[in-house]
Amino acid sequence: MGFLNSTFTEEEKKYIQHFRVAIFGSARIGKEDRIYHQVTELAKEIAENNIDIVTGGGPGLMEAANLGERLSNNTKSRSIGLTIQLPNEAKGNRHLDIKQHFQRFSNRLDHFMMLSNVVVVMPGGIGTCLELFYTWQLTQVHHIEPIPIILYGEMWQELFAWVQKYPLQKKLLSPEDLQNIHCVDSNEEVLEIILKEREKTEGTNHSPKG
Repeated sequence: MGFLNSTFTEEEKKYIQHFRVAIFGSARIGKEDRIYHQVTELAKEIAENNIDIVTGGGPGLMEAANLGERLSNNTKSRSIGLTIQLPNEAKGNRHLDIKQHFQRFSNRLDHFMMLSNVVVVMPGGIGTCLELFYTWQLTQVHHIEPIPIILYGEMWQELFAWVQKYPLQKKLLSPEDLQNIHCVDSNEEVLEIILKEREKTEGTNHSPKG
């Protein structure tokens, strides 16, 4: 995988060479919810460390993450949205510096993988689960490097416990398949993992290898 077949302009490609963090999460969680503001603050802190934010570009927690990048006032980071052809998401939210639109989820998922050095999974539904397990599978089979997959919140901790209790115990996956999964419940923990990963990759090409 790489940028050879992408539709990013040359100017956009110049900006997306930064270290990048994808934030996945529900389109249904609005500004009245505490987690919306947690995501905004998290994305702001990430961007203040000169790190790009990548989301699905839609409403809800995607919007919260892109807003957080904007609030950082950091001219070196970018807010990137990979929008999808859905009634409430096609236009994208208003906090995007770079937008790329997709008709199919499969192509969009591969672009997330091309762009992301770390994945943060916030609360979400079927779409967020798809993004989580697609990332997890690609790292398991070494189609991409074993990037950190950060599961934020109680709902993912219970899912991770289920994976350990059933598929792992039945030897349907290997213990090393869980090594890049991190369960957290605070912005501070997320930022610590991200900064450690960036430190590991300093001096190398930040684009995930495909």
